[in-house]
Amino acid sequence: MKFSTDKHEKYVVLKLDEPKFTNDNTPALKSEFILLNAEGYRNIVVDLSKVKECADSQDLSCLLVGDRLCKSAGGIFVVTGVSQAIANIVKISNIHQAVTFVNKLDEATDLIFMEEIEKELRGSVDKG
Repeated sequence: MKFSTDKHEKYVVLKLDEPKFTNDNTPALKSEFILLNAEGYRNIVVDLSKVKECADSQDLSCLLVGDRLCKSAGGIFVVTGVSQAIANIVKISNIHQAVTFVNKLDEATDLIFMEEIEKELRGSVDKG
């Protein structure tokens, strides 16, 4: 599976460079989520803007793995750039009830920074 990672201090963006989301390439994506999580990234953004096809909702279940890893590390997992075809599968499979989806990458990063600020504020209130 072809993808690129863009690592930042508070989050990492994983951009898929594949036209199809299939059960042939999702195991590599799951492995990358685990690796990024092990490196200490608790906030992961997955950019699916290049992906135009997904035949099976089972293939999208790898997103649930990323979501669980981020949540258990106290972070957030966000998916962006979803095409209409994939959006239909997401809706049918109810994955949108567990995973956070936004339209654009900047919305995803804004969401992450808001979450981080909220955690810092709650932390300082707890200590006070």
